[in-house]
Amino acid sequence: MTKALPGPPQDARAAQTSPRSAIPRSEVPGSAIPGPATLPPRDRRPRRTGPPGRLDPYLLSLALFAAYTALSLARYRHLATRSWDLGIFEQAVRAYAHLQAPVVDLKGPGANVLGDHFSPVIALLAPVYRVFPSPLTLLVAQAALFALSAVPVTRAAGRLLGRPRGLALGIAYGLSWGVQRAVDFDFHEICFAVPLIAFSLEAILARRWRAALLWALPLMLVKEDLGVTVAAIALVVALRCRRDSRRTILYALGVAALGIAATLVVLVFVIPAFNTTGGYDYWTKVDGGSTLLDGTGDKLRTLAWLLVPTTGLLALRSTLSVVALPTLGWRFLSSDDHYWGTDWHYSAVLMPVVALALVDALAGARYSPRPWLRTYAHHLPAAVVAAALSLTTTLPLAVLTEPAAYRKPARVTAVERLLDRIPDGATVEADIRPSSRLTSRCRVLWVGDTGGITPDYIALQNSRDRIRDIEARARQLHPRAEYSLVGTVEGYVVLKLDS
Repeated sequence: MTKALPGPPQDARAAQTSPRSAIPRSEVPGSAIPGPATLPPRDRRPRRTGPPGRLDPYLLSLALFAAYTALSLARYRHLATRSWDLGIFEQAVRAYAHLQAPVVDLKGPGANVLGDHFSPVIALLAPVYRVFPSPLTLLVAQAALFALSAVPVTRAAGRLLGRPRGLALGIAYGLSWGVQRAVDFDFHEICFAVPLIAFSLEAILARRWRAALLWALPLMLVKEDLGVTVAAIALVVALRCRRDSRRTILYALGVAALGIAATLVVLVFVIPAFNTTGGYDYWTKVDGGSTLLDGTGDKLRTLAWLLVPTTGLLALRSTLSVVALPTLGWRFLSSDDHYWGTDWHYSAVLMPVVALALVDALAGARYSPRPWLRTYAHHLPAAVVAAALSLTTTLPLAVLTEPAAYRKPARVTAVERLLDRIPDGATVEADIRPSSRLTSRCRVLWVGDTGGITPDYIALQNSRDRIRDIEARARQLHPRAEYSLVGTVEGYVVLKLDS
């Protein structure tokens, strides 16, 4: 039999198993026995710097905030407002800022915005607007909220896929066409929904079920249809936590029921209570299944844009993609063809869904038994960010490469001088672009919808002289009043009521 080798001495064994053995020790010269342990001075201990790339999501968010803000200000600086929504939301926020009911005269004299869409969340902007009463306040706040949504997307991608792929997918999300279109479309309440959805889905990927539900709940205060999105998020939580906790499943099912119930209550009771007609104006735009096949080409193109350049179709492998169904459902069931396409802001709430569904699918595809799928998943982040960068050359952010975007045109200065001749507090009947310059200091009514009110001024955009006789147009709007021309500049006209 072979003899067992003698073990190390007792003190040596103690030194090897001691928890202090990992601390650097000073060696005694000429001896193999380590000397006593010496701790570094308190002020020389190495600082914990955290994992590499910890700041990537926040730095990317700051860069996107700068880009989104520049784009919004460039559009405003060029008097290129695309919708009356900027004026509508400014009137509502202005009312909240002065602790008044959110009356939006652009929707009709005395119209309460809660009778149009249920979006009390915009009251959060009131304190900032009270200090900075300008439509630019809304545009900058929207840019900040959209940029904030890149933090959870980039953070989740970095945690599950590593720093390079995480940063690539964060950039791809920040440059996604849906977000760029929304930034380019003045202001809309969905800017609050985008970060809430992103943080909620990030929490799902981190298996923080309660946080996911808590992030989703405020969506019910953003817009009336988002209660169904809350329900979809809660059902995904219930599905993915089924092996963890029965209690969490019950919580998730309760939140799903709450989301559906909240949507029904708001649509049937709350909005009609604030609406002057006692109903919900948008029921007429939903025509059940009869319109599902209308505009099939537009709808298929929207789905292709949603899934191909942003996710390479891989997002369909994730249960998170279910969260997109409520928004796609009401859009495609609507008879209004504006909802079917890729323009405006309607796809912004879908961007964090498909981005984080892609992150989830990529994390799972790494362990697929199919070699082709593992290879595809390995290269897809680079392809997605390349697609986002190349498409940006044709999307709104491309404007920032033009020097003219940072200069106010002389024609805009001339138009502003003309509008400045309208005194503060005046009642003005206006169309889209003049209204965006007046809602912060005047009572602005929509042209042709003054409800019998005779305004002090009329401000219209009359490009290409589409209205040949502007004073005759004023008599047509208000037969019992007389208006005289104040001035006309660069296709804009201002008239004043004769006293």
